[in-house]
Amino acid sequence: MSAAMHDARLAKFARRKRVNLVALVLSLAAMCFGLFWLFWILWETVRLGIGGIALATFTEMTPPPNEAGGLANAIYGSFLMVLLATFVGTPIGIMAGIYLAEYNVKGWLASVTRFVNDILLSAPSIVIGLFVYAVVVSRFKSFSGWAGVMALALIVIPVVIRTTENMLHLIPQGLREAAYALGAPKWKVITSITLRAARAGVVTGVLLAVARIAGETAPLLFTALSNQFWTSDMSQPIASLPVTIFKFAMSPYENWQKLAWAGVFLITLTVLGLNILARVLTRNKD
Repeated sequence: MSAAMHDARLAKFARRKRVNLVALVLSLAAMCFGLFWLFWILWETVRLGIGGIALATFTEMTPPPNEAGGLANAIYGSFLMVLLATFVGTPIGIMAGIYLAEYNVKGWLASVTRFVNDILLSAPSIVIGLFVYAVVVSRFKSFSGWAGVMALALIVIPVVIRTTENMLHLIPQGLREAAYALGAPKWKVITSITLRAARAGVVTGVLLAVARIAGETAPLLFTALSNQFWTSDMSQPIASLPVTIFKFAMSPYENWQKLAWAGVFLITLTVLGLNILARVLTRNKD
């Protein structure tokens, strides 16, 4: 009887090893499949984009068809709108995350806020762009940089809220209780202890939000539209790198297509740098 049980155990162990091997092979195959496409995309981006990088790319305006030019106005417009959207969305997201993590963890308002935040996180960006178009652009009868900032800020806010709340939840409760025992008020505990302890994670969330909005095209098509010339007037249509890439890549003109790939290379490099910076901050925190 013991020999039969031993044989059954050996058979069960061998079956588990086979299942484990199959699962390992499938996992490795899925990983290689994803990495293959990722490296192919990166290779094509570098191969086609590096050829369009020159001094004129950063100093000249977007050109007419079949003429020389660059992406200076598009780079400036993207930088300006992303900067302002981050400046608007980050404080709102951080304060909302603090409220959810520190003041109203299980209340009905917190539940509603988390529900709405989850919807905004999963909502397609084109829906946000269409919303801002209906609320701002159609009401003022003009595309504008401010409308683009509003659309991008609505994408930043839910990312920062979720990251801030999660990072604050990771702070040990004993740290708060020790501060309360010393007589510190709640706002002082939050600003000087919990938020400072979660600083690296919060900054990481902000950087990831910036990386996300840096390549958004659909919201800007409905809000900021585009502009062939250099402008700092946010009440008027303003150029952006994603929209310029979209417009130039769809054109039959070779110089526009070359500039489109150069823009793709610049955005990819920027997003890659922001993600690496976020990883470094997270690693230092750990």
